[in-house]
Amino acid sequence: MHVLEYLHKPSEVNVKIIDILKQDKMSLSFEVFPPKKETSFDSVKAATESIAALGPAFMSVTYGAGGGVSHYTLDIAKNLKEKFNIPMLAHLTCVSSNKDTIHQRIEDMKAAGIKNVMALRGDLTPELIANGRDNCDYHYAVELIRELKDSDSVFCIGAACYPEKHPESANQKEDIQHLKEKVDAGADFLTTQMVFDNNLFFNFMYKLREAGVTCPVLPGIMPITNANQVERAIKLSGSFMPQRFKSLVDKFGSDPEAMKQAGIIYASDQIIDLYANGITNVHVYSMNKPDVAEGILRNVSAILGKNFAG
Repeated sequence: MHVLEYLHKPSEVNVKIIDILKQDKMSLSFEVFPPKKETSFDSVKAATESIAALGPAFMSVTYGAGGGVSHYTLDIAKNLKEKFNIPMLAHLTCVSSNKDTIHQRIEDMKAAGIKNVMALRGDLTPELIANGRDNCDYHYAVELIRELKDSDSVFCIGAACYPEKHPESANQKEDIQHLKEKVDAGADFLTTQMVFDNNLFFNFMYKLREAGVTCPVLPGIMPITNANQVERAIKLSGSFMPQRFKSLVDKFGSDPEAMKQAGIIYASDQIIDLYANGITNVHVYSMNKPDVAEGILRNVSAILGKNFAG
């Protein structure tokens, strides 16, 4: 695999994400996910290392909510931080955890030298949906954000947002008010759910700024490289799929190689359009696919001022 020359020096490994986002330069970052079971740890570790070798501005690791696998988030983040000198953003969800568990996770992150945390409520489990959340220690992400701010360590805190409103919000105005509460509580930046139509993102940004939310916002781009991903992506995010994208899937979905190439190009086109319209930082949901991450980074390498080595 061709790799990009490193963007980071070892001294920058502990940089806070907010400092990257405040720089007046374009950047690209990648999200990866931890293994769901121990037997797949080595393959996931190898995939995340291949993505880290591309030299992104930073990387995020999602949270393994299951009791037996939640520590893998920190294992992957710590490995990439130490091996590749890349700033890491560790996800932390709260709705399925009690305060003791969250306090331990916070202490574990401190011990691992993780300075950046993505504070999330997390998905509601079938049990929580059936039994309600009256007895839960946490109900919303804003509660976790306040707890992180009150801890005796200064974290850079990220929070999630939905350009088309959170599925549980009554309307976008209410949703944006909740986002403002998260920022007021201490969130330093926001990252969007996957978005496939940049115009929706631009419209969302206008409404955020109008509501007084001025923190950096990273658009989240999901490369759809397999036709089977489409239904799952819609279910997870509720995202609008523009006709241009639907036509792409209809035409190339039955040909895996053609669909992968088309998906990489579509995501790259979105990223280039975002850069061209003044968005300096873009976050890519890599799905642990190094070839997809490399394909996108190759398509924007000259724009970001990088050269391929090797």
